[in-house]
Amino acid sequence: MGLLTDPSAGQSAIVKLLTKIYPALCVMLYIGGVIYFGCLAHRKFNGGTYFSENALLPGLVKSEFHDDSFAVQYHRELLDEMETHQNSIPYSWLLAKFRQLGLDAYTQNFTLNYPLGNQQSFSGKNVYGILRAPRAGSTEALVLSVPYRPPTSVHETTAASISIMMAFARFANREKYWAKDIIFLVTEHEQLGMQAWLEAYHGVSCGKEGVLIAGDMKGRAGAIQAAINLEFHAPQISRIDIKIEGLNGQLPNLDLFNLASKMCWREGVPYTFKGRSSQHLSNEFNDWSYAFHTMMLMASTQATGIPNGNHGLYYRFGIQALTLEGFVNKRADVKFVRMGRIIEHIFRSLNNLLERFHQSFFFYLLSSSDRYISIGLYMPAIGALVAVLFVKAHAKWSQLNKDDDKNTDSEDTKLTEEQLAFKRESKVKLSQLSIQEWEDKLLKDIPNIPEDSKMHFGHIALIVVTIHGLGFFLKDLFPYYVTKLGIDGGYSTELSIYVGFAFISFLTIFISPFLNRPNYRCMIMLEIIALIELGTIFLCIAMYNISLAMFCAVLYVPFTVIMFPGRCKYFRWTQKCLWFMLHPFVLVNIIVTAYTFLMFPGDDFKENLTRAFAAIQHAMVYSIVDCIIYGNWLFSVICVTIVPTWFMFWHLSFFRPTKEDVLSLVQSEKNKLKKE
Repeated sequence: MGLLTDPSAGQSAIVKLLTKIYPALCVMLYIGGVIYFGCLAHRKFNGGTYFSENALLPGLVKSEFHDDSFAVQYHRELLDEMETHQNSIPYSWLLAKFRQLGLDAYTQNFTLNYPLGNQQSFSGKNVYGILRAPRAGSTEALVLSVPYRPPTSVHETTAASISIMMAFARFANREKYWAKDIIFLVTEHEQLGMQAWLEAYHGVSCGKEGVLIAGDMKGRAGAIQAAINLEFHAPQISRIDIKIEGLNGQLPNLDLFNLASKMCWREGVPYTFKGRSSQHLSNEFNDWSYAFHTMMLMASTQATGIPNGNHGLYYRFGIQALTLEGFVNKRADVKFVRMGRIIEHIFRSLNNLLERFHQSFFFYLLSSSDRYISIGLYMPAIGALVAVLFVKAHAKWSQLNKDDDKNTDSEDTKLTEEQLAFKRESKVKLSQLSIQEWEDKLLKDIPNIPEDSKMHFGHIALIVVTIHGLGFFLKDLFPYYVTKLGIDGGYSTELSIYVGFAFISFLTIFISPFLNRPNYRCMIMLEIIALIELGTIFLCIAMYNISLAMFCAVLYVPFTVIMFPGRCKYFRWTQKCLWFMLHPFVLVNIIVTAYTFLMFPGDDFKENLTRAFAAIQHAMVYSIVDCIIYGNWLFSVICVTIVPTWFMFWHLSFFRPTKEDVLSLVQSEKNKLKKE
């Protein structure tokens, strides 16, 4: 490694070439990475889904579920019960039904101490029943869960899901082939109830201590292997949408998704992924465009790190899960009996498993319900984008260590007499340049750095440590302080959070022009640190959430390439404007506002602006609350990594060599001319 950085060793021809051509190389890598990622949606660049786990034996049993009449009866009774429970879960009715079916029925209470604002407390209750496996000793279990939604909920009802779950529990209790316990779970308050139940079941706390109090659990089954979450909104549906995106972008084992898809296909039930069916269009471009749209819909959901169903909270505990959501269109001909058979097929296949899901893929993208893109295919795309950052960092480092004096004699010996005469004449002209002319020349050929330009590591360390410390403050302490101040002043939590982060954001934006910038050598070193840190961040995120890494890289990488001091004031101001819009706070405002206007194109401009402002406030509060309760690290990543690296580049955008720097450069160049 010493040969790479030791100035006395000189620079190889490859390093010199890289220093000269790195801008063009960076552009090629960026364009190539983006194009390659887009091409992955084409059939020639991805593969068809298949089963890796043969022990599932999917679809090899004859369906025996015929209890749809009981599902209709349960649905009718539940609707009557919901009329008397407008805002709460009818746990007494659920407990009674579970016990009538011969299950071990329990309730679990949980409490949420809201972390922001006045720290109010909210309570909830989960109800679950356990069907003990007759052929095993409660060592393993499967879960069938449904989120309960009261009549006052803003979401569509799940009464039909609870009804078919009850009917399936009645059917399953009569069978003797179950080798795993089956837990039938009804949760309250959407994902909050599911998180509380999982924490209580495993005896852990995933969020901030003292926020979500899961309570005690009176009954347990075996280690949970897999879970299916149901969201059927009516007794008769048109299609089933399979949802898989989980917390922080995690995904279930691909075999589980394939199992659900095949069981829907076997029963003749239309199924979709991201609301889109699997289509094979004759026109090659249209086929790619359709698949690319599906892939980007998945990527946009995965990038947020927010689960699109209760299934997304299971992954943290090594439990493979997905959600089956039933939709009603013009023609609804899928009744309870076919829903029950799909559930039966899935659970009987899962019952065959001899060990946890370990084959197939856990990291992938789907371009349709029957085509997948594995991690080995999509990682080169993010690798090309990250390579741009590392290539530029290496080129800048080489510029810091290059030593032209030691190579002057050897280069001169290779020149002809005419070339040497021309070089001597050029040196005479250079020695007669004015200070302004020298400044113009040196800014065009900025790698000519004087040897006596000292590296102020203290200045660099102060910026890096301070801005990262601010990031940790924004993540851990700032939301609590700003909401407390806002509540004391009579403002809402949403407005307090928004104003507080707006103040901090614009403080970081407007304080940079007044900070000291020692010299060009220090600024280059700061740029190298920022490039390496940003590239490392993207690589780390990509190993867990490729969608978030790709979106961030596509957005930030091209603007890091064009980051350098220039003489043209229009370019400098354009550079500043671009980096201003790339500030995470400003970027969120732009994206949410644009999305609002796209979603409501016909509404009044002022009304859309008001709606967008409210959406931005809610989005910021939800991201903080999700981080505190569930451990969603999107907010943490932005505060601790993206904001500090952004500030370093923003600080660099204001750099321009001072008069002292130019005089030092001039003196260094003149000394070289005298020696030569």
